[in-house]
Amino acid sequence: MKRETKQNYVVAALLIATFLTAIEGTIVSTAMPKIVDDLGGSHLYTWVISVYLLATVISTPIFGKMADLYGRKRMFTIGVIIFLVGSTLSGVSQNMHQLVVYRIIQGIGAGALATIPMTIIGDVFTFEMRAKIQGLISSVWGISGILGPLVGGFIVDSISWHWIFFMNLPFGVISLILIGTSLHEQIEKKKRTIDYAGIFTFAASMTSFLYALNLWKEERQLTSGMVIMFGIAFISLVFFIWIESKGKEPMLPLSLFKNRLIVVSNVAGFLIGFILIAVTFYIPLWVQGVTGLNATLSGIAMLPQSLTWPLGAMLVGKWTNKIEVGRIALIGMVFIILGSIGMSLFQSSTSLLWMMLITAILGIGFGLSTTLFTVVVQSAVGWNMRGAAMGSNNLFRTLGQTIGIAVSGLWLSDQLQGAELAANLHQVFLLLIVLAGIAFAVTAMLLGEKGRELSTDRPL
Repeated sequence: MKRETKQNYVVAALLIATFLTAIEGTIVSTAMPKIVDDLGGSHLYTWVISVYLLATVISTPIFGKMADLYGRKRMFTIGVIIFLVGSTLSGVSQNMHQLVVYRIIQGIGAGALATIPMTIIGDVFTFEMRAKIQGLISSVWGISGILGPLVGGFIVDSISWHWIFFMNLPFGVISLILIGTSLHEQIEKKKRTIDYAGIFTFAASMTSFLYALNLWKEERQLTSGMVIMFGIAFISLVFFIWIESKGKEPMLPLSLFKNRLIVVSNVAGFLIGFILIAVTFYIPLWVQGVTGLNATLSGIAMLPQSLTWPLGAMLVGKWTNKIEVGRIALIGMVFIILGSIGMSLFQSSTSLLWMMLITAILGIGFGLSTTLFTVVVQSAVGWNMRGAAMGSNNLFRTLGQTIGIAVSGLWLSDQLQGAELAANLHQVFLLLIVLAGIAFAVTAMLLGEKGRELSTDRPL
């Protein structure tokens, strides 16, 4: 098989895997009201989504490290199989408790699908090509954001909610076949050491922390139980860092955080994740709760972001061999700052067209910045550390989203209509301007860095 053909098969497999993870959130959210009607257990409504995200957060860096130890192909295969098993079990759930458990399994597999494709792109393609492939990946996220609610609604109304999970099976199998036939690796045969202690303490820290955040978001005040959970999270994190500093094959090598490119990308990724989740949740809330428009129009308000995000990502592919990466990242941050300022100017009389313009600006900014940071991390280390590096990048981005929705939610009162909601949302939008400014300052540390190939080891 020719090298170019192999690369095309790899790209196809990664696009399919990305599609599975990208569409999962919107399609399940769309189907949840029907699932609750069928299975009952409405008190577990939010947990169906929360435990999936929790499992993904925990498994993301673990799969990243395992890919460095045992190879991308093997761990990608294992991750897809776990995801498909979780999807199948979720589809046959008989009650909400079962669905919650099976979604944990599915979320564990999703951690591999979120991290390993980015790692494989770093292995297979040159620096310039990585940005172009990331543009394709971003377009899948944009398309999924549009198709998810539509496909989910059609499946629920025309077939059955069970099929929103079963539909993953053919796509997953095709992805496995493509990777199996096109990706070939040279893995050194030697005894591997798995960081079980690191995995356990990391899982304990993240579970306690995210559970406490979820409670805080729901109750909007600190309780003794939350303080205890935050304490457990902190102590577990301290033990995790100590274990990682001593381990032979640490799950999250602390040496990564001596690399300026990775540190800047991760910190900026955290802040962008915070901003992104607030934009995704609170612009639709403004449209419906303040301006009084319907849910369909709130979706239309967000549509430009899904279209301009891939455009921003593709611009990175065109610019990387012409403009230094620091300048590209700063251009992206300027768009995010402008979009955040535009949100702070929203009024109850603001037109839908103006809101669509703002989300279009934000989409370009997110596309430029997130794609650039992904490519930087892919290129900052060699093959044996790339999986862990990408795992750390995805971890910080996901934590930014998780913390963002919890913290920004503290500004919202139980009143979800009218002037009070508008005032609270304006506080959130002002916070986003501050965070975007901080992200701009952090990103400026990349100035002087040029797009370059830092490693040439490729398995194809």
